[in-house]
Amino acid sequence: MADRAALRDLPVVILCGGQGTRLREETEYRPKPMVEVGGQPILWHIMKIYASFGVERFILCLGYKGWMIKQFFLRYQEQERDFTITTDGSRPIEYHGGAPMDGWRVTCAETGEETATGARLWRVRRYIDTPTFFFTYGDAVGDIRLDELLEFHRAQGRIGTVTGVNPTSRYGEMEVGGDGRVVEFNEKPTVAEGWVSGGYFVFERAIFDYLDEDPGLFLELDPLRRLARDGQLSVHRHRGSWHPMDTYRDYLQLNELWRSGKPPWKIWD
Repeated sequence: MADRAALRDLPVVILCGGQGTRLREETEYRPKPMVEVGGQPILWHIMKIYASFGVERFILCLGYKGWMIKQFFLRYQEQERDFTITTDGSRPIEYHGGAPMDGWRVTCAETGEETATGARLWRVRRYIDTPTFFFTYGDAVGDIRLDELLEFHRAQGRIGTVTGVNPTSRYGEMEVGGDGRVVEFNEKPTVAEGWVSGGYFVFERAIFDYLDEDPGLFLELDPLRRLARDGQLSVHRHRGSWHPMDTYRDYLQLNELWRSGKPPWKIWD
């Protein structure tokens, strides 16, 4: 299994530029990654998941209302820590208590408000200085074992690995007999059949051979399809928790899970 030192050397690229139109109740005022769960942006939760495995380097692909994300990190110390300030500026601000983000290096990169996902990754390639890197979206959390993901990726020896998840159905499920009679009715959400992409990728730099500067290039369309056809895409099956924040209903559910005191994605102390 990959150790923490191996993960510490790898950056993670996080897509933070989409407009989140299906969550307009919140994203009208802020970028989707800044929508809060338990008083912190969901972006912070995603970064804490990575940091719990030793990852310290983050590259954020900004777009829609990206300045709000920049402000969050520029002013993070003031928001999270006690401090003493001299109002005439004669002395520097004195912070009290340990720094809450010790060791994190965050690169905020403007990638365009209307830019598609593949083009956003292309535009931050100069900040990726390792052969291997993590990549994910700024709107889903889970108890992802990043050490196991990296180990699996390296064992497969392919350009890309995607985390596959079984999302839960949003609707009641009925089992119907041949005569039209309902045999069983399941009110609570059930796990859907098949695997879908849960984000949380690992890529080799060769992924850039599948990308270009076209601002309308979506990673999920031609690049990943060609990668799959070339036999260069693996899936690491994740059977634990995974929760996207696509809609206002998702937003409410995530905050309810946080208030329960046992959010399944909180794998840090």
